[in-house]
Amino acid sequence: MEIGFIGLGKMGFAMVEHLLECGHRVVVYDLSADAVGTLAGRGAVPAGSLHHLVDELRSPRVVWMMVPAGRAVDTVLDGLAPSLRSGDIVIDGGNSHYTDTVSRAAKLAGDGVHLLDAGTSGGLEGARNGACIMVGGPREAYDAVEPLLRDLCVGEGYGYMGASGSGHFVKMVHNGIEYGMMQAIGEGFDLLESSGYGIDHETVARVWSNGSVIRGWLMELAGKAFAKDARLSYLGGAIADSGEGRWTVQAALERGVSIPVIAGSVFRRFSSRSKDNFSDRVVAALRHEFGGHGYSPAEGGEASS
Repeated sequence: MEIGFIGLGKMGFAMVEHLLECGHRVVVYDLSADAVGTLAGRGAVPAGSLHHLVDELRSPRVVWMMVPAGRAVDTVLDGLAPSLRSGDIVIDGGNSHYTDTVSRAAKLAGDGVHLLDAGTSGGLEGARNGACIMVGGPREAYDAVEPLLRDLCVGEGYGYMGASGSGHFVKMVHNGIEYGMMQAIGEGFDLLESSGYGIDHETVARVWSNGSVIRGWLMELAGKAFAKDARLSYLGGAIADSGEGRWTVQAALERGVSIPVIAGSVFRRFSSRSKDNFSDRVVAALRHEFGGHGYSPAEGGEASS
């Protein structure tokens, strides 16, 4: 297949590399000419503008956006709209709020353009080697792009969630669960740190990653982080949040659903910005390991972006 791809940050760049290796024709656009040029050198078709990108694709066109949630998505859609035609498909692979997605889908549908919301998980490793993608929107549009999803994802790692907004809603809840899981891991290692036994955290993470009930990728990433520094001393304890945890709590409040673990993990991120302890450094390290997210430095160190 062929696809236009807008947004060549860490995730988008890796996803385009993956698509190219799978034999797809990919037309790329980004504000960074360096990113466009690098991928052009690897087989992508460079585009100098949104109109140019659409013009390089055969109808019906498929365009994937991998840009930050909020105003950036609307800016791209406004730039694309004059060039799109009935039957074209636009995919929002970022973490847009699901209610924004519903509004955008309705607006595009007035011109016969389909919007798919594709919640994308798996971090940088997933983007490069096989992601997990949750898709909402018109079923016929999902069926049309399924070959792309199959190549982008690990086996059984993608699916149709339902009407417009459902893909982003499922990804929002996924990220809320992620908040809670990382918080529990951080608190557990904080208790181990205080035990007085001089426990080696990398060894614990390795053991827990093999055969235990709590084994999984996050535990493997914890081991990777501890291998760099047993006490994560390069990290400050302030934990950023990108919004999805807050949205999950808001959605639960609106529906009267009790999610105390997720809510507590969101509030913990707020409190982490005024004090520093080991559990917060563990969570900050996990975010950095799976998504390349920046972290606040330990006192006297340099921040990561």
